[in-house]
Formats: sequence, C-alpha cells, structure tokens
Amino acid sequence: MDFPPLDFTKIRTIPLQRRAHKVQASALAKPWVKGGSLARFLDSIPHILVAEDFRRVVEATVTAVRNQRPVVVMMGAHVIKCGLNPILIDLMRRGAINAIATNGAGAIHDFELALAGETSEDVQTGLDDGTFGMVDETGRLMNTALANGVRQGWGAGRALGEAIRQAGYAHSHLSILQEGVARNIPVTIHVAIGTDIIHQQPTADGAVLGAASYRDFQNFAAVVARLEGGVVLNIGSAVIMPEVFLKALTVARNLGNVVDHFTTATFDMNRHYRPTENVVRRPTHKGGQGYYIIGHHELLVPLWAAAVIEQLG
Repeated sequence: MDFPPLDFTKIRTIPLQRRAHKVQASALAKPWVKGGSLARFLDSIPHILVAEDFRRVVEATVTAVRNQRPVVVMMGAHVIKCGLNPILIDLMRRGAINAIATNGAGAIHDFELALAGETSEDVQTGLDDGTFGMVDETGRLMNTALANGVRQGWGAGRALGEAIRQAGYAHSHLSILQEGVARNIPVTIHVAIGTDIIHQQPTADGAVLGAASYRDFQNFAAVVARLEGGVVLNIGSAVIMPEVFLKALTVARNLGNVVDHFTTATFDMNRHYRPTENVVRRPTHKGGQGYYIIGHHELLVPLWAAAVIEQLG
C-alpha cells in the first residue's frame, strides 16, 4: 500500500471570529480581595463547568423554596459523620429543607449524637474482638423505640424522633430525627436488614424493622408525589437512596401524580452508577434536569447551604 504525503499547503482555515467558543472572558474567575463577602466569593468562582452546575443547583433550590415546592435531601450516614447535622437542621428551621431520607446507619449516628454527643466507633478494633456494634444502649433504645412506634402506626423516622424528644437527651438539639418531629418535617429511614449494628443485637425484631421501614417508604413516596417543581439532593448515598427514590417515583406516577419537572443533584466524593442513573438521568428524562457534583461532603454541603441562604436573603 502506498501513502503519499498530504499537501498541507491546501488546508483551509477560518477566521477566529467565525468559530464558536466555550470560554469567554466574562466567565473567568475573579481574584479574591481580603475581607470580601460570601456573596462576592460565590460570584468570583468561574462561570464554567461544575461551578456553573453548582450555581444552577443553588438557584433551583432557592426557586423551589420561594415557590413552596419540596426540597428533599436523601443522604448516606457519612454525611452525619462529617459533622453536618447542624447545617441541615438550620435549613429545616428556615424552611429550605422539607424532607430528609436516609438509611439505617444514618439513623444510628443521628440517635447516638442525641444520646451521647458522639458517634462512630473503631470498626477494626471491635471486629477483631467481637464487640463491633454491640453497644447496649444504642441497640436496646433504638429497637425499643421502633417497636413502640410500630404499635402506634409510625414509620421508623418518627418512632426514633419521638423517642429522642420524649427522653430529652442532652444533645437532642443535634438530631435531625428529633427536629423532624418537632417541625412536622418527614424524616424517613430506609433499612436494609442485616446492614446495621442494631440488627445483630438480641433486642432486634425483623418484623418491626420491616414494618417501620415499609411505612417510611410509603411516607417517602407521598413526598415524591408532590415533587413537581422541586429539588432532590442525593448526598453520599451510592445504593440505598437512589434505589428507593426510583421506586417511590414510579409509585407516584403510577397513581396519577404529575412529577415531571424537577431538579436532581448528587453530591458525592466519587461517581457511582446508581446515583448517576437513578437520580441524575432516569428520573429527569421527562423534563427535569440532573447534576452530578464531585466533592467532599464537609466542604460541598456547607457551601451549598450558605449559597442558598445568601440568595434567600
């Protein structure tokens, strides 16, 4: 085969002004000036790529709050372990979060914070000697609260929140569960049986766990049914909440609710399949918008909260 050289002298070029550009001078970052405000900082970051996606998520949140549409936070337990309960509770009090959904581990860390003002054990040490997850108070008090709640017809979130509130624990002000009960904000717990330390203790009752979590699935589906024009943030849940959300959305639509135009966003430290498909892409196919923003929870969530508060005024 013969490949004679191409004649590069015949290549055609075009004027710079004819080419479309993705980056303009107006979109560039602005250097920081000492003593500036948060609003000025947010304006100083580039209007490019994920920075612009972040602004859109903030704007969607603010619009939903002003239009009295739901802002729903789904999250994994790591969000609580990163110290973010005060940030989320503040947004609940401001009316900027209308529902929170988490997994069983999230409920455990929240409950322990209220009870003791601390949480998160050394898994390796406990696993080595067979004491991992075997703290008496956590399992006994939570399993008792869940059983009492099921007898009342409550879901897991309300059962645990009511128990914290009634006990008056010293650090109950740090509890999302308690705040949900106090402000009539749904806080739902979505349990995978066998994944949580309280399941391995003698006070656990599988029927109670199933009933409490199933009631909360029904409660969460009711929230999703009113999501039109709202926002869903999935923060740090790679499996449980994306799966629960997809099922709750199809239940809502199956029952005739219009849930087509809303914003979703995943905030996480890594990119995962289920948050991408079951939060960002599939649910917004009919007319919504989804975003995936990579970052550490302890930085990204306070930044989002602060930006929302700045815009709400």
